[in-house]
Amino acid sequence: MEIKGVTINSGDLVFVPLGGSNEIGMNMNLYHFAGKWLIVDLGISFGDDTMPGVDVLVPDPSFIEQRRENLLGIVITHGHEDHIGGIPHLWERLRCPIFATPFAASLIRRKLIEKGIADDVKLIEVHPSKSFELGPFKLELVSLTHSIPEPNGLVLECGEQIIWHTGDWKLDPEPQVGQPGDLEALKRLSNRGVTAMVCDSTNAHLSGTTGSEGGLVDSLTSLFSKFERKIGVACFASNVARLRTIALAAKKNDRNVSLVGRSLWRMYEVARENGYLLDVPDFISEKDIGFFPDDKVVIICTGSQGEPRAALNRIADNSHPEISLMGGDVVIFSSRQIPGNEKAISRVQNKLLNRGVKIITEEDHHVHVSGHPAHDEIVFMYQIIKPDIAIPVHGEKKHLRANASIAKSCQVPQILMPDNGNVIRLFSGKAEVIADVTTNALVVDGKQLTPLNSNALKDRGKVLYNGSIFATIVLDDNGSCDGPPVLTFLGIDAKIGSYLEQQIEALIRDEIHILPPEDRLVDNSVEKTCKRAINKFCRSELGKRPTVSLHIIRLD
Repeated sequence: MEIKGVTINSGDLVFVPLGGSNEIGMNMNLYHFAGKWLIVDLGISFGDDTMPGVDVLVPDPSFIEQRRENLLGIVITHGHEDHIGGIPHLWERLRCPIFATPFAASLIRRKLIEKGIADDVKLIEVHPSKSFELGPFKLELVSLTHSIPEPNGLVLECGEQIIWHTGDWKLDPEPQVGQPGDLEALKRLSNRGVTAMVCDSTNAHLSGTTGSEGGLVDSLTSLFSKFERKIGVACFASNVARLRTIALAAKKNDRNVSLVGRSLWRMYEVARENGYLLDVPDFISEKDIGFFPDDKVVIICTGSQGEPRAALNRIADNSHPEISLMGGDVVIFSSRQIPGNEKAISRVQNKLLNRGVKIITEEDHHVHVSGHPAHDEIVFMYQIIKPDIAIPVHGEKKHLRANASIAKSCQVPQILMPDNGNVIRLFSGKAEVIADVTTNALVVDGKQLTPLNSNALKDRGKVLYNGSIFATIVLDDNGSCDGPPVLTFLGIDAKIGSYLEQQIEALIRDEIHILPPEDRLVDNSVEKTCKRAINKFCRSELGKRPTVSLHIIRLD
């Protein structure tokens, strides 16, 4: 097999990240051994202010799609969207079995049903801490802790080489949901000799440890006791442990808890189906909140990242049909700010403040612990695993560099920071980039997948920032204008548009008039000439360059 002119032997162990390296989100990792391929995780990321009209992004699977006949399956480390969200959008291009623990499988199954492909997909449940084989890969799930039930690291035994793929993890002796990480399994793994550790880097730049979910129960209990009106808590819907933490803190303050947001209810249902959250009082419906005194409710809602369609944003706008917040109420942001969401979060917080609502974040009080390892936890992992090679992933460049620095301090012999698309051959004690494959994020555009760098999306951005001009020109058999052009303006002020209409009508007539007679009979010549003139005029008059579309009609 060749990749970009480089020969890959059947027995070569190869790692290819197609998403999640040098970025947070959109995780998709490939492993090759003995002529077969394996995908670990298949996630999404979200658009930001630099991507107008873009909500969801997925990694481009073209590279592995071309090698689908040798693809054994997709192994899922846990059920977060940045690890499973790409499945309903990309599975039909891959058509392979999916392996996941029961909790993640329940989430995936719901996505497949919504997509209408559940009957086509072979979804195999693998219980945590179990071993199984896929072709030449001997695989073992190792239970860890994170901010969702059943997070696992993945051991890949490939002949005489062993890869430790951590997934998302932290060290938490009191995770609230599930058991603490299986440290004994990690010790056994170390004794076998680990070729490479592919490690979560999200919080590598933070000192100390992440902190335990267990410590948050007392902190929120104390905080809730200080307020006499409604308490709102914004958090990630997938943080099942946080739901339990909030529920326990509310119970100690004699408050009932309501979930607001479909994703929260969906996660709650999946948790109960899989044996979690059975020890907390039933959550009440948002429609029932009004039957309770203000000092007897805690409202858990989606929208901690400022998402415009989430429950918290609607509450802040006072447009939610069931819930309103006002002066004296409080909203606690029990989550971290994802890079890129700062402006959106600030907008929601300002709207709440304008309504007299008090805002509390992790800067004000201990209201959140992350699900990712900080410096000391990563040190612990390197010291216990003792890999020959460190490969930091799951983070932006600053996070990868911080992880690499930790690995160096732990005397890991070799460190390699990958970019998406790197083809990395792993030998015992040596890793090298042998090729690069094209990677590009795909935008979920309705029912289509469109490359992020496509002309279609570039045009949308131009229209958003500059507006657009549509011109219909009717030409006679000599190529002369038969009546004035019909102009339509979008995203341009009406008063300015009236002035532009007069000027552009005259401009089009003049440009066509001065064209050589033979060029007037060629649509492309007329279009290029008129577009160029309109663009020049708009730059001069508006300081902008609207998207210009011309339609030419010729009379017989």
